[in-house]
Amino acid sequence: MLKKLFGIAPTLELDGSYSPSKLALKLATSDKTDFENVTYSKYQGSKTKILAIFTEQKNMTMHNGKLFSTGNHPVEALVPMLHLKNAGFEFEIVTPTGKPVVFEMWAFPEKDEHVKAFYNKYKSNFEQPKSLDEVVKNVIDTPSIKTVTASYAAVFVPGGHGAMLGIPEDINVGKVLNWAHENDLFTVTLCHGPASLLATTLDGQRFLYQGYKMAVFPDSVDKMTPKVGYLPGQMTWGLSEKIQSLGVNIVNKKSDNTVCLDRKLITGASPLASDALGKLAAETLLKELQ
Repeated sequence: MLKKLFGIAPTLELDGSYSPSKLALKLATSDKTDFENVTYSKYQGSKTKILAIFTEQKNMTMHNGKLFSTGNHPVEALVPMLHLKNAGFEFEIVTPTGKPVVFEMWAFPEKDEHVKAFYNKYKSNFEQPKSLDEVVKNVIDTPSIKTVTASYAAVFVPGGHGAMLGIPEDINVGKVLNWAHENDLFTVTLCHGPASLLATTLDGQRFLYQGYKMAVFPDSVDKMTPKVGYLPGQMTWGLSEKIQSLGVNIVNKKSDNTVCLDRKLITGASPLASDALGKLAAETLLKELQ
């Protein structure tokens, strides 16, 4: 009762899951982003596609059994995509099975006209994405793929706790990341999105990013947020701890705007890094591909 009174009780949704409390939303979200509408010299080459892998799952089970209403964080997805679009790149939006993309709509920046316009433009693609399985069969598992492969510049995995649901255990995600690595493509991800990188360990494979530097959302913050009702309980596993145990050097200690470029991997620490990540990704791709 006191938690509800002080606005720190998570909000119960119709499906029995919990979204963040009023206090948590006030502390961790904003109705407008810090997106800077940069004018880039647009990419004119053949590698115009970015394969964007989104989660189709909504509810994360906490250690206490409660469900957290999650998905893809809209700021972490749409702000980097805005920069990449402004730099001349296109998107192939996919989910593991082709089910609709799930967003944490409680974090949507309603007063940000740039983000809203971009979301509305791609809304039909988010509602009817391609299936990752289909892309893998047509691009990676097809013997004659040189022409198709040549059209891709990068793989993008947005953040949100939903990136920890199914994506790390998806064999096709592992195939895509290994394919990107082998074909010298960039991989861009942030916050909890680096959970996708764990898929490279499936089928007994060595972790592809051992020895890399990365920016990742800190477990210490995830452990603290239930106190203000952001999460309805403690998580069952920690991403930064898992990534670090595989030989990664995490460059941030806070959930801040840290971004990191190491070889062909571009990462960001949190929603606060969305704009910086988008700029770094756009500038790096333009520099490397022009």
